[in-house]
Amino acid sequence: MKAEPPFFPAIDIFCWVTDYGIPNMKYKLDRSAHSVFALYYHLVIVVKYRRKALYSDDIRERLKDIVWNLSDELGIEVVAHEPAEDHYHLLFKATPKTNLVNVVNVIKGVSARRLRQEFPATKNVLWGDSFWSPSYFLATSGQVSLDALKEYVDSQLEK
Repeated sequence: MKAEPPFFPAIDIFCWVTDYGIPNMKYKLDRSAHSVFALYYHLVIVVKYRRKALYSDDIRERLKDIVWNLSDELGIEVVAHEPAEDHYHLLFKATPKTNLVNVVNVIKGVSARRLRQEFPATKNVLWGDSFWSPSYFLATSGQVSLDALKEYVDSQLEK
């Protein structure tokens, strides 16, 4: 039985993983002063009442721009994102210090406000002040299935 290896810098963790008998596990790791991590999240937010408020390419592209522009401020890195007519998938990378609830609330709040201001016709599809459903789906994503998840998120518009 092999002995537990000492802590290695992030670049050596790949070697440790492959040397210790876990095949085909390639980790793209980030690091901070005291930690090494790979934190990926899959977020799905749904338009209120599943109404088709994201009905045009212009609205969907603007939503992507809004989230992309917010990513630096929120401390996340967008890996993939694709809106459909009634929901939005976002795959992003974060740090251990990222406030995930804040990320979701800012994305939902800012995007709702800007989309309603820039596309007033969405008010014909929705009523009241709500754009997004109050609930959301957020899951961690391991890197083993990250490519499959990215392909799934990218294919959402085709469905």
